Amino acid sequence: MRCILSLFLSASMLFTSLSFTAETPAQTSTEELNISAPSVVLMESSTGQIIYEKDSHTSLHPASITKIMTMILIFDALEKGTITLDDTVTVSDYAASMGGSQVFLEPGETQTVDTMLKCISIASANDACVAMAEYICGSEQEFVNQMNQRAKSLGMKDTTFVNCCGLDTDGHMTTAYDVALMSRELITKYPQIHNYCTVWMDTITHVTAKGSSEFGLTNTNKLIKQYEYATGLKTGSTSQAKYCLSATAKRDDMELIAVVMAAPDYKVRFQDAVSLLNYGFGKCNIYHDENQDELPNLPVTGGVSDSVAIAYESEFSYLDVSGADLSKITKELKLPKTISAPKKKSSIAGKAVYKLNGKEIGSVNILFQSSVKKATFRDYFKWTLDALFMS
Repeated sequence: MRCILSLFLSASMLFTSLSFTAETPAQTSTEELNISAPSVVLMESSTGQIIYEKDSHTSLHPASITKIMTMILIFDALEKGTITLDDTVTVSDYAASMGGSQVFLEPGETQTVDTMLKCISIASANDACVAMAEYICGSEQEFVNQMNQRAKSLGMKDTTFVNCCGLDTDGHMTTAYDVALMSRELITKYPQIHNYCTVWMDTITHVTAKGSSEFGLTNTNKLIKQYEYATGLKTGSTSQAKYCLSATAKRDDMELIAVVMAAPDYKVRFQDAVSLLNYGFGKCNIYHDENQDELPNLPVTGGVSDSVAIAYESEFSYLDVSGADLSKITKELKLPKTISAPKKKSSIAGKAVYKLNGKEIGSVNILFQSSVKKATFRDYFKWTLDALFMS
């Protein structure tokens, strides 16, 4: 209990030593942004659009923001059903031996997947990362192979993972831009991550041969307590990486991702992140269309069906940084009056085109919801017979 109290008091002292404002400035030019870290990027999550960047493709050590990809793979496994949050994970000797940030799991100790996620997202626990890697893939190395495959699929061209937790290792490198890509994947595909990474303090229970004891978790991301719009995501610091952060924040319907890498100290990484987020919220407006309006069936000629259903491929988002009146955005459906069979399901039927002040700003494909086969002589013969018998 004394250990938990000490941990909570130290966290409170750190909280009082920092001060940030969530006040959104008016239009701020990039020249007015005072960014100290050598490499940063600011991205809007729904569109993936870059709002601001500074040497965002420079290869750097990522430290514990590596764990963003680790958590993506954990949620991938949860989505596939290969693991559940209630599964029990047994800690190996190797996982328990991890240095750096940890929750002091012991060999043979068991914790649920849910608890392991808490340890990773809140306390940045290296031992929990390796335990989960082994549980999902059998070994950390195989898990790292999958991390690199997942990174490649996201377009993270300048990233190579060597471990799953971010300890300094030769060749374990990424960029601010790539970190933004994987951060976007995590928060948009698995928004439930916010249920974990927004927790300020929590506890876990160690049950070992020595007995049962509680261990306090304190969020390493101080913006959760100090920045009004903060929603996550992950900090990192090592001697080689210095101080890193992928900070997510949401105001109204817009969520931003601010990545700061190689900051000289922990205060700078948070200050730079807040500067970037305030800049984004002050400069940007977002238009969003869920595309839930019902579309008419398209008439079919020469097919076994007279018509076919269509639907939007996706929602539409547009990020404006010029201060334009987004209420003037129009949507025009470009569809044929009729279509000729055959047509395959999910092939493109047309598109919805969005315009602002007469200028196209984007589009969304409209897809066929089912396949339509071309009618054969046998089909026409059958229809003729059916018509005769019905007359």
